[in-house]
Amino acid sequence: MLPSQNLNMKVFLKYISVCLTLILTSAILKAQELFVFTEPASNMPSKSLGIRASNWLMYDKSNAKLNYQLIPELMWGANKNLMLHFDGFFTNQGGNFHGVGFGTYIKYRIYSADAVNRHFRMAAFARLSLNNSEIFQEEIDLTRNNTGYAFGLIATQLLHKQAISASMSFNQAYNNGSENKFPPNQADQALNFSISTGRLILPKKYLNYKQTNVNIMLEFLGQHLLNENDNFIDMAPAVQFIFNSQSRLDIGYKFQLYSDMQRVAPNGFMIRFEHLIFNVL
Repeated sequence: MLPSQNLNMKVFLKYISVCLTLILTSAILKAQELFVFTEPASNMPSKSLGIRASNWLMYDKSNAKLNYQLIPELMWGANKNLMLHFDGFFTNQGGNFHGVGFGTYIKYRIYSADAVNRHFRMAAFARLSLNNSEIFQEEIDLTRNNTGYAFGLIATQLLHKQAISASMSFNQAYNNGSENKFPPNQADQALNFSISTGRLILPKKYLNYKQTNVNIMLEFLGQHLLNENDNFIDMAPAVQFIFNSQSRLDIGYKFQLYSDMQRVAPNGFMIRFEHLIFNVL
């Protein structure tokens, strides 16, 4: 490993330690087990359907323009352990707004230790994405830009109203098409990781399920390219509104804390709306 790579890795590990410290410090916060930029180990209610629309507004400094990406999703809670997502990818990159691919996500709860006002859960998940977007960056993103697959684990601890969640996954990317090949020496394998926490700030006193809940969250998202040994880590604060225990509005901002890899538009907003329909299947 070159001296510069050693230095980059030391800086990267420093950021990781800072993030872990912040997460552990947040243990005094009250939270709900719902996150904006990541999935918890728990699933949506059994025999329910959900619709979701995620809007990404990311600023591309190199081209001085705002990139818009829309990801509509259909979600199905098959049972208490199994959940599936089917999503499409749309973008304005390269000109007019158009579709560039689709994907599927599956999550299966493999462990649960439940008690009164607390539980610990683990889940395994996998994603498969097909995408014909042009590839301009080293970062591997199977939810918006790359063709490939991923699989990993999620662990979530809920203590009364406090939740902390962590995930790790392996990602394999492929060329998006004969005219969409990777840049020279592009890495095609990566490890993704995340740490998330948050708290419920409203209502102060729970009376019934029709009350609007307001949650604030803080998440750290990172990636390590296995071929190139490059890394990035982002921080993503967010606010979440839950209406009638059935509809949800997320507003979050993700920005880069550290990176030694090429990324086109790492900073920007994500606005998402989600609605659940219970007991339909």
